[in-house]
Amino acid sequence: MVTYVSALLYGVGGLVVAGMALLVALQEKLVYVPVLPGLTKSYPITPARLRLTYEDVWLRSSDGVRLHAWFIKLLPDCRGPTLLFFQENAGNIAHRLEMVRIMIQRLQCNVFMLSYRGYGASEGYPSQHGITKDAQVALDHLYQRTDIDTSRIVVFGRSLGGAVGTVVTKNNPDKVAALIVENTFTSILDMAGVLLPFLKWFIGGSSSKGPKVLNFLVRSPWSTIDVIGEVKQPILFLSGLQDEMIPPSHMQMLYAKAAAHNRRCVFAEFPTGMHMDTWLAGGDHYWRTIQEFLQQHVQEKKDDESSNNDIGKILGNEIFQNLTQSEAHTK
Repeated sequence: MVTYVSALLYGVGGLVVAGMALLVALQEKLVYVPVLPGLTKSYPITPARLRLTYEDVWLRSSDGVRLHAWFIKLLPDCRGPTLLFFQENAGNIAHRLEMVRIMIQRLQCNVFMLSYRGYGASEGYPSQHGITKDAQVALDHLYQRTDIDTSRIVVFGRSLGGAVGTVVTKNNPDKVAALIVENTFTSILDMAGVLLPFLKWFIGGSSSKGPKVLNFLVRSPWSTIDVIGEVKQPILFLSGLQDEMIPPSHMQMLYAKAAAHNRRCVFAEFPTGMHMDTWLAGGDHYWRTIQEFLQQHVQEKKDDESSNNDIGKILGNEIFQNLTQSEAHTK
């Protein structure tokens, strides 16, 4: 009996040690995959290949890392919504161009595609701390532009990008009008147990019941479940029910956490959608869902309102000038 218990303890101890070694050695490769197997880090195509009008944008993150992005516009004077797009963890922004091409056409919008540090033409190495800085500088760049309607900036994140987008949306309630999250995980801590099932007893997010003794080893926890409840803006959740990488239950938990604090949440399921092709499998229903969400929550400013604001500014200036002149005359 003692021998059996000892063997069991040694076995459990071995699993823990093995899990720790795997987390330390492989976690960054599991979370961040800037280069797809068999391909190079460079962009295979540019928006010009798809006849899209675009601008190469170079940004400098707050810690000095040089970042690359594409700003793609439907038309030079398009004042529709501008989507700040955060991609999944594998490959670079060029691999998302076909989807973005259709997105621009169907949603009549502009799209800003950021290359995270270490991805595409951007410098540096990916990390949660660094990518959070990258997302912020991208949003700040958009908010300072004069050729878009900055009141209609929408963050759109897929998978890892959903975690990135949730953080930047929560941190910028005055700059982001709405958030769209697609096939995103509750946390990397929970995903560790999905990818390596024997770890689920030793690692997990806030909803996990395990001892979580290995959590301190995770350098990029991306705990979306703990952030989503703090987002005040409208949120659209797009979930592919055949997702083979992230259990669809993660999206359901994210929605439940958000909806408990935010009444402007919408959840949409796509029965045949997998992790990367929900936009294809969802077809017209997918795009109409996003269109309706934008129409309801990211409305265009009416000309009357703009005119009234302009008139108000003119009248205000005239009143100020008259008062100034009266005071000068009195003196």
